[in-house]
Amino acid sequence: MIAPTPSNDAVAFTPGGGRLGKLAGGAFDGVLADVAARQLSRGRRVRHTVTAFESPLSGLPEGTPVEFLVVPADQLPADVWGMLLGQQPVAVRAVMDNDEVASVLIDEASGAAGPEVVVGPDELRTVFAPIPRLVIAGGGPFSEALAAQGRLLGWQVVVEGRPEMVTGLTASLGPLDAVVVMGHDVESSSRCLMSALESDAGYVGALGSSAMQQARADWLAYREVTDLSRVHGPAGLPLGGKAPAEVAVAIVAEILDERAD
Repeated sequence: MIAPTPSNDAVAFTPGGGRLGKLAGGAFDGVLADVAARQLSRGRRVRHTVTAFESPLSGLPEGTPVEFLVVPADQLPADVWGMLLGQQPVAVRAVMDNDEVASVLIDEASGAAGPEVVVGPDELRTVFAPIPRLVIAGGGPFSEALAAQGRLLGWQVVVEGRPEMVTGLTASLGPLDAVVVMGHDVESSSRCLMSALESDAGYVGALGSSAMQQARADWLAYREVTDLSRVHGPAGLPLGGKAPAEVAVAIVAEILDERAD
């Protein structure tokens, strides 16, 4: 979607009408699904005006003009999928023939600071820059302070207090992402830690005393998970802070330090 505030949000429609992802709260699914269902060989620039029904879902005032670029998957360069999965910045340039996409090219985007959309007279250039994700398994003051610190840096932060839900959150994490496990229950926090270790997250941290760290290690070892070399426990650089906000700064600093290596 061409919008004042670009994001990494996108939606894909399968030939059978299924949907992957979400754009603007799903407000424009009907409009986009109709275009996708035509299964055109070339992409289209779709111009639309926000309706009264779409306004509360999208957060855009009624009557706002919006534009979408709907492109068949086979018109996109094959290399784009691997770059997106690898969390690399990707610049996709659509060369336009009026409102029809004549071709789609990949441009250099290694220095991209964030997502952006540039509209030219004959082309649309969209930069997809990965936004680091931070999954926090557990609640409480330390969790809240860490979430606030992550959001301050522009990260996508998810706080999940239900151990059974963490697996679904960590499955898609990559090298830029982080998981921090906290909690006083050995079994639930250890289960979250095991899920984190099964992911490709670049940082895995665990809060808790030495006794808690050992109890988790024993729980994991009983389940044949013995390589804990990726686990930063207790999480955070040794800055000496004890308050939730201070611990949050120490953890974020360690995440950044780990990512810079």
